[in-house]
Amino acid sequence: MICSGLYTALITPFDSRGELDEEGLDRNLDHQVKGGVDGLVVLGTTGEAPTLTLQEKERIVTRARHSKLPLIVGCGTNSTTSTLETLCWAEALGADIAMVVNPYYNKPTQEGLYRHFSSLSDRSPLPLLLYNIPGRTGVNLAPKTVERLLAHTQIIGIKEAAADMVQLSELISFKAKYPNFSVLAGDDGWTLSTLALGGDGVVSVASNLYPKEMQQLIASCKKEDYRNAAEIHHRLLPFFKACFVETNPIPIKAAMEQCGFAAGSPRPPLTSFAGELQSLMESLL
Repeated sequence: MICSGLYTALITPFDSRGELDEEGLDRNLDHQVKGGVDGLVVLGTTGEAPTLTLQEKERIVTRARHSKLPLIVGCGTNSTTSTLETLCWAEALGADIAMVVNPYYNKPTQEGLYRHFSSLSDRSPLPLLLYNIPGRTGVNLAPKTVERLLAHTQIIGIKEAAADMVQLSELISFKAKYPNFSVLAGDDGWTLSTLALGGDGVVSVASNLYPKEMQQLIASCKKEDYRNAAEIHHRLLPFFKACFVETNPIPIKAAMEQCGFAAGSPRPPLTSFAGELQSLMESLL
């Protein structure tokens, strides 16, 4: 299985009471289907997974499954045992792929990371997409460790969000030996670079609002029309940057709300946009 193209990291919309807005989620899913995305990622960073109840997570996965798009479900925890339980839970709900972030807070060594992911791979009912985001987890999944893990065929790719060009290049170089290993950008601003270096696509925040435009960027790269891809990249770059002027998903939820999509305020301890930042987003949009 190869992950290729545009995968939207879906926001989780809340209503005025702070509860899951299921009808709004359905409308957002329709926007993704009409936008031509290649797949969906739910229960990730952008989806505010740490603040969701188990019941809410089940409802989100079930509704996303109804879209018929390939479905990646965030399953990572900071415990190997509980992550395996979550993998089985996601498989039962119809997930196609499990996204598994580095264990957070514990700060395992590279050997600990290897044992964690290899143990999951040996027992997982789902293909695994590794998720490396050191800014969130406090630990980097080194390329040498990833290369060791590629002997486990259940590991099919990585969402790379370390913002390190040398590391990204090294990961993509593994595709020469492991052609079914997918490398996805973990940040919209790295989409062009990832594809130009031979990577496979992006897990996108911006495509919550602009799926068609992000798909055009990827299509241009796949046709090796990098001049047009660069034009699209630079046109979208101010929005890419705006999506991270505060902690994700605060900015993208503000943008979605301003454009009439279901979003609502992020759950505490995250806060909504205010003041100058709110005006900045309104001006940009």
